[in-house]
Parts: sequence; C-alpha cells; structure tokens
Amino acid sequence: MATAHEIHRRYARAMTEERRPQTRPTEDRRFLQKPPADVTFLQSDAWRALRIMGEFIEGFDSLAELGISISIFGSARTDESDPMYPAARQLARRLAESGFTIITGGGPGIMEAANRGAREGGGPSIGLAIELPHEQSTNPYCDVTINFRYFFVRKTMFVKYAQGFVIFPGGYGTLDELFESLTLVQTGKIEHFPVVLFGSDYWRGLIDWLAGPVAGEGKIARSDVGLVHVTDDVEEAVAILVRSAQQELRAEAVAAATSQTDEAAEADRERRAARTAEPE
Repeated sequence: MATAHEIHRRYARAMTEERRPQTRPTEDRRFLQKPPADVTFLQSDAWRALRIMGEFIEGFDSLAELGISISIFGSARTDESDPMYPAARQLARRLAESGFTIITGGGPGIMEAANRGAREGGGPSIGLAIELPHEQSTNPYCDVTINFRYFFVRKTMFVKYAQGFVIFPGGYGTLDELFESLTLVQTGKIEHFPVVLFGSDYWRGLIDWLAGPVAGEGKIARSDVGLVHVTDDVEEAVAILVRSAQQELRAEAVAAATSQTDEAAEADRERRAARTAEPE
C-alpha cells in the first residue's frame, strides 16, 4: 500500500504534467533553458540591432541631465609637450568655470587635456569611448565614461548633448566630427551650434581650400565657409561659445513665452465660444 507521501508525489507530478505537457514546452521554459551550443545568432543583424538600441538607451539615460555642454575633439596622438595640449586644457577649464559640461572621446591626447581641464575647472567631465582594433585606454580624468561599439551611436551623443564643438588639430576622426557638424548646421538639422577651429596655422589650408575651389566651383555657398570660427585665443573661443549659449537660452525663453501666449489665447477663444453657445 502506498504511503500518503507517495500518493501526494504522484498526484503533484500528474498535476504538473497536466498543466505543462512535456510535448509543448512554454516560451518561459525555452527562455530559461541552458543556451544552445550554437551561438552564431549573436552575430546576426537582428541581435546587432538590439545591441545598437541598447547603446542608444544607455547613452540617453546617462547624458539626459548633463546641462549645457561643449564637445571637444582633437588628436589622440597629441602629448603634453605639444602647445595644443595646454591650450585644450586651459580652454576646457575656462568653459567648466563658465558652467559648461565638457564631452570628449575619452581617450588620450587632446581628449585627455580637455577632460583634465574640465575637472580642474570644477565641471562635469564626460568621456564617450569607442571600441577600436588597437587598444585605446580611457584617460583618468573622466567623471563619467560610456563605452560604445558603434561610431554612429557615439556621434549622435556628441551632437545631441552639446551646444557647440571645439576642434583642435587632429586626423581622420577629428575631420569626421568636423564635417558631420558642419553638414548638420548647413542643412538646418541643428541651430545655435558654433563650430570653433582652434589653431589657425593648422586649419588655414583647409579654410583656403573651402573658400577656393570648393566654394568657387559652387560645391558650397560662399556663406558656408563662415560656419566655422578660427581662433588661436582661448578667451575668444570661450566668448563665442558663451554668446551662442546665451542666444539659445533667449530663443528658448521667447519660444516658451510665445507658446504660453498662444495657449492663453486659445483658452480665451474656447471660453468665448462656450459662452456664445450657452442657451439664453
């Protein structure tokens, strides 16, 4: 004769099998099972799209409350003996003292100098690092570091959360950020967005080329050459960026006031219409 315990076990097993037949596993069971040996799905475009979405979400969550910010770019190969290193450090410090957050690529060279200056100026120092074939360490002066796999996600963060760019001498990556920002300004995708080129000797050839054959052959408008400000002076760069930020704040205040006025006028019209529709 079966004991009460054995009867209970048989009954519980039968109930379990009735609720969850072995021939029809639920999605939860599939999800919780040990991962299959074949993990090639991790290289699929569908899985990659989820990783891209995750990077956007992490960036938005981490940077949403930054406040007014400036992105600073330049060569990772610039060392402390280069005059551009102390210039970037001083500029970032002055901007931080003026209330700006400093965003860089988080690497060495100009990026390190800018993050270092931001910290010295008492402002937030942000590094947006990127996975590269050769290892590039994050500099020690970043208060917040976000690591990205995809350049286009990282570039979105540089533009979305900045109110201006400062471009120090650099290579292809620096030029990529420069022309990305100029394209967005030229096409009206972003407004009140100054682009400052620091180091006139370095940038003179590029400006001459843009003003010469590029504008001369009608590839850009003559006025497009004026979308950049070239300077060798830290205080001039700070003044340009502060002035632009103040203009943006005033524009936002006017827009908010106009919106409130429009809403009040609409509410008044609705009240008048309601009174007119009331039966006598």
